[in-house]
Amino acid sequence: MPVATDIVERKVTDGVLDKAAIIAQTKAALNILEIARPDRIVTLGGECSASVVPFTYLADKYEGDVAMVWIDAHPDITLPGDAYAGYHAMALTACMGQGDKDIMKELPSKLDPSKVLIVGLRDWERDEIKERQRQYGIRHLGPEDVRHDSHAVAEWLKACGASRVVVHFDMDVLDPAEIVAAVGVVPGGMKINEVVRVINDIAKEKDIVGLTVAEPMPRTAIRIKEMLAQLPLLK
Repeated sequence: MPVATDIVERKVTDGVLDKAAIIAQTKAALNILEIARPDRIVTLGGECSASVVPFTYLADKYEGDVAMVWIDAHPDITLPGDAYAGYHAMALTACMGQGDKDIMKELPSKLDPSKVLIVGLRDWERDEIKERQRQYGIRHLGPEDVRHDSHAVAEWLKACGASRVVVHFDMDVLDPAEIVAAVGVVPGGMKINEVVRVINDIAKEKDIVGLTVAEPMPRTAIRIKEMLAQLPLLK
């Protein structure tokens, strides 16, 4: 996937940071998918908006017969004009067809909020985001709801009205007390084995056609690199 590396000045346009680059990359990703026409998509790396194109492509391909399980510490339902302009925080709303009109017109389809479940949510960041989730009617399960089993997820899947599922796994859902692997480090998250179990249990219930693993941040490797750069190492 081509990624813009020539941005000298980052700016907010119409309430979206780096809007022009996002539109260009959205078009490029869709072009790849329209040529390959895959039945299933695995996306590794990038931030949360990496799910937007593949998930809306799959929603279009399967004519809406797709539910979405969003495994994340945050709901990612920010909109242009909110206090934070980063598109990655608008990823879920974009999947639902809500957001900047120029970006939305590029997307091939959208998912209905009734077919969206957020798992591992524990940080809304602002009160209006929690209220927006309530208005959209998006269900969520906290880390404690899936601590011992995936029963609540399985029950939702049985009632969601779709035979296929796309799964978004933001690594910041993981508990930083066990591993610091992502951008966010909100305490009280899910354990690695819990996330793995939930995703595998989803696969037992429905046909997973899309899986994203997003927002890896190799903090330890970066800090070691920075430390070594300051040492008088022999060259």
